[in-house]
Amino acid sequence: MTELLLEKPLRRVGMISLGCPKNLVDAEIMLGQLRAESDVAITNDLEEADVVIVNTCGFIDAAKQESIDTILEIADRKGKGVERLIVTGCMVQKYRGELQESIPEIDAFVGLDHLEKITSAVTGLAEDDAAPVKRKMSVRLYEDLPRVLTQGTAHAYLKVSEGCSNPCTFCAIPQMRGKFRSRGIASLVREAQQLQQQGVLELCLVAQDTTRYGEDLGLKHGLTELTQALLADTDFRWIRFLYAYPGSLDWTLFELMGREPRFASYCDIPLQHATANVLGRMRRPGSTNEYRDMVKRMRDLVPDLSLRTTFITGHPGETAKDFGELYDFVNWAQFDQMGAFVYSPEDHTIAARMDDLPTRKTAERRRAKLMELQQSISRSRNEAKVGQTFEALITGVCEETEHLLEGRIIGQAPEIDGRLLVNDGLELLPRDLPAFAKVEISDAHPYDLVGAVVG
Repeated sequence: MTELLLEKPLRRVGMISLGCPKNLVDAEIMLGQLRAESDVAITNDLEEADVVIVNTCGFIDAAKQESIDTILEIADRKGKGVERLIVTGCMVQKYRGELQESIPEIDAFVGLDHLEKITSAVTGLAEDDAAPVKRKMSVRLYEDLPRVLTQGTAHAYLKVSEGCSNPCTFCAIPQMRGKFRSRGIASLVREAQQLQQQGVLELCLVAQDTTRYGEDLGLKHGLTELTQALLADTDFRWIRFLYAYPGSLDWTLFELMGREPRFASYCDIPLQHATANVLGRMRRPGSTNEYRDMVKRMRDLVPDLSLRTTFITGHPGETAKDFGELYDFVNWAQFDQMGAFVYSPEDHTIAARMDDLPTRKTAERRRAKLMELQQSISRSRNEAKVGQTFEALITGVCEETEHLLEGRIIGQAPEIDGRLLVNDGLELLPRDLPAFAKVEISDAHPYDLVGAVVG
């Protein structure tokens, strides 16, 4: 969750942005619109906010519940300091009617296609609804709009495309975000240059289906071409992309990664499962053997690759045999990082109508077993780094204690992977962080590394 607040005489506006980095970019665009168009300002204290914006996530049940709980929490403060409550994001796109009926304290909704209407919603210039959602699926593509960075300058996200056209049976994202559509390379380079001018050190390319970038523009190697343009026309020390889809991999991308040190040797590829049976029910490409070949080829092209994936346990049709094959695949693949989630049936998806659903208890037991295996794998791979020196991005003081600094090596993506904790050599760092430094790894844990600055 990201919290950012605004501050000035007319309105003091606070934003709570939930969910993924793509949603965060939308939040930053809305804040950019507010700053450019209205007499409001940003404050970092929700208790001071006259207007609160809740930017919702509608991905899975847990995310939707977090969004609803947050809305209700702010609604309870109406008339007690909060004058207006604005709800934006994915849940508005899909569930606006239900939200309006069940939570009348909401003053205005802003859908995914109407981010520029946030000023009307905040100021109350529109009567009741700044941006009515007339269609379920988003169709807009935002380019060349100002943004307010909400997470400092260590890293920033560049959303290269919007929507998704993959037919995954378990996923409701296309129902909200719409069909896949790419931004132009020139526009993306301009935005990246603006982020660099604001002091951003690491650029993270994101989308629902990042590896498909440019396909709708007629580009054969779209993400490779975009990355080459960004490497040529910006000076970011690190550029990484999130996330890969196994059906749209472009091997020229990994060839570029293998020879270009500024292009992070990192791939987050949510495979979701590894057996042909479950993948077929998910309407995703691949099989255990195909995924083995894919992992081998990635590591051949990028020997220092840090590989992350995600799996779903308990999907309709997943048998004990399927899970056993998945477990064996994870043990073979030795991913650097991995996440696992219990299947969540989503409204109006094909999977939600399927039979043969494993019990929740079974799905949770399988997830726990998978994560226990991955914990030992991650610890082992981290322990192999002890004694080695890595370039690291030191971001600031550790959340748990002021006696440690924290940061990341290039194989750790922001917000989703473990951290690098720095306990020595702090005097070698510049006073102002974030900054790059050389760090020698001295200790390893299942998710975090510990090291000392050596230069």
